[in-house]
Amino acid sequence: MRFQRGQNHTRWVYQPCQKRDLALRYLSMAILSVANLRFGYGDHIVLDGTNMTLEHGEHVGMVGRNGQGKSTLMKLIAGLGNMKPDEGQIQLNRGSTVGYLHQDPILNLDHTLREEAQSVFAELEKLHAQLDVISHQMAEVDGEQLDKLLKQYEQVEHLMQAAGGYAVDHQIEQALHGLGLGDETYNIKVKDLSGGQRGRLALAKLLLTKPDLLLLDEPTNHLDIAGRIWLEEYLSNYSGAVILISHDRWLLDKVVSKIYEVEIGRVFEYPGNYHKFTELRAERRLVAQRVYEKQQDKIRQEKNFIDRYKAGQRAKQARGRENRLERYIANELTDRPIELNVMSLQLPAPPRSSDQVLSVENLSKSYDNGKKNLFDTFNVIIRRGDRVGIIGPNGAGKSTLVRCMLGEQDADSGETKIGSQVLVGHFKQTHDDMLPEKTIIEYLTKRMPNESGQLARDLAGAFMFSGQDQDKKLGMLSGGERSRVALAAMLSGTHNLLVLDEPTNHLDVLSAERLEAAAQLFTAESSGWGEQAKGGGTLILISHDRWLLDTLVNQLLILDGHGGVKHFWGNYSQYVEAQNEVKKQSNLKVEEATKREQANKSKAKSKAAQSSKSQKKQNTPKAKSQPKRSGSLTKISQSTLEAQIMQFENELAELDKQLADPETYKDHKRFTQLQSQHEKFTNELGPLEEEWAARG
Repeated sequence: MRFQRGQNHTRWVYQPCQKRDLALRYLSMAILSVANLRFGYGDHIVLDGTNMTLEHGEHVGMVGRNGQGKSTLMKLIAGLGNMKPDEGQIQLNRGSTVGYLHQDPILNLDHTLREEAQSVFAELEKLHAQLDVISHQMAEVDGEQLDKLLKQYEQVEHLMQAAGGYAVDHQIEQALHGLGLGDETYNIKVKDLSGGQRGRLALAKLLLTKPDLLLLDEPTNHLDIAGRIWLEEYLSNYSGAVILISHDRWLLDKVVSKIYEVEIGRVFEYPGNYHKFTELRAERRLVAQRVYEKQQDKIRQEKNFIDRYKAGQRAKQARGRENRLERYIANELTDRPIELNVMSLQLPAPPRSSDQVLSVENLSKSYDNGKKNLFDTFNVIIRRGDRVGIIGPNGAGKSTLVRCMLGEQDADSGETKIGSQVLVGHFKQTHDDMLPEKTIIEYLTKRMPNESGQLARDLAGAFMFSGQDQDKKLGMLSGGERSRVALAAMLSGTHNLLVLDEPTNHLDVLSAERLEAAAQLFTAESSGWGEQAKGGGTLILISHDRWLLDTLVNQLLILDGHGGVKHFWGNYSQYVEAQNEVKKQSNLKVEEATKREQANKSKAKSKAAQSSKSQKKQNTPKAKSQPKRSGSLTKISQSTLEAQIMQFENELAELDKQLADPETYKDHKRFTQLQSQHEKFTNELGPLEEEWAARG
């Protein structure tokens, strides 16, 4: 590692080199500087020598295994719960505001959802009231008192505009709708909201405050794909600085320009997005592995010498080398790098199933006496080797669809048939078969082919349970650890149809990568025979994880939340590309229709003018002479004149459309601007139309 000195700042940059330096000075213009931070709980050191810097407007991601200290570092930066570092310092630019997304948000349970969102602008409402008072006072005074009140009015209005002005209703609705909280939820009391709805409300409130530094800890936990897309666009355009902890690799790839990895108490910086991070991390791990292996070789050589000569004539020399070895191990020995590659894992091939794994015919399901339609007369055939992703908004019925397809839940109508020799492994959000007194290895061994203990340990290692961790009792595991154990059991080779329902919900980025790699082995094209057989499994994946969908599936079932199910052949990126093409073609059709309509109106107007002029000529005696016209308009060509008229008519039509929108009147400033533009274009169009009529 080395630190790189740029034009204005010093920062950690990953470079494979022999020495490790400390970056002690940071950019004075940075909004945040963290230097030599050390923090622990008792004897357990969580962060050890952490350094990082964040510039104004910079968006960075933070990744690492669960329990490595990501959330702790973020809480220290936010200053929550009187948390202070044991050593080092955290410096925030003076006057900067910080917003932190709490995992357990504090909300007013007696408010409605809309009232709670509105509470963000409580100070703005006070300014509105103050402005009204000043306005009434101004109507009753004159002279110096009026001048004084005018100045007060201007000051309060300036503060009000800075706090959001008249457009806050639009901002609130935009944030709530973007995060999947529709108008139908506005009047629901906060105490009656689900946990997911409360989480989204808390996120909306935080985003509406627009702090200088935004600290987001897993903001996508309760968001469907539409909500994640909205958040991605919002953060991409956010002018403040952002630190983002997330297992959503797609979001990290689109939003951040730097990634910090927290590992064994230390923080490593990688410039670039998530794609670049994976490349640089692999390079760093390779260098670290080589350094570790050289150190182990040196230790083995020294121990051999010490064991050989500690009782002979060279015992004094052996004791000296033993002391030096102890100091070397204590001060210079590096930790063994985490193994990233699971592709070397030899998963047993799943038993071969029939070619037709699952067939569904005219499947329907609804709730509330048909008022809530989940899917209607749905048909699909899933064949061996298919990789099917299921997506749709929250509450659309994705999990219900899968349960009905597998016969685990009754549908209202329709038939499903599971093929012969199909062995289903269904990963659910709850793991009821995990007895708390059993260890990880005991649980996995029972689910291995022939109860192979070695394969159980290999799988546990692939999902980041090594050494003594493999003997942990299931009752002591976190939610993410339990998910990793369950996924390892699913990939043991005893199933040939895997159904994974939101498998990455409790996984960190590294665990999600492990799942992805193992699932690719499971679904690889069938090859080999006997013990050499590989792949051939079938996958059904319910997920909002766009990265996982892009990597693993080759077809999608898209539920629209209103009973419709669309079958698309391709992965997530191909689906997005197809949707964009549909929108593009739709927009082109609208533009063409608008142009035809405007052309028809122009022709009708021309004919009417010609007819009116002809009638006027017939009824009016011929004048002796026409006055000669002058001015710049008389010099332009007929085609240019008509083009300018059409342009102004199009502009006025668009302004009429915006002025007809009720939302426009909620933003007084915007309404005034539109009115002014409309008046300007109308005044400029008048002379053009007069010139066109005069030419006959």
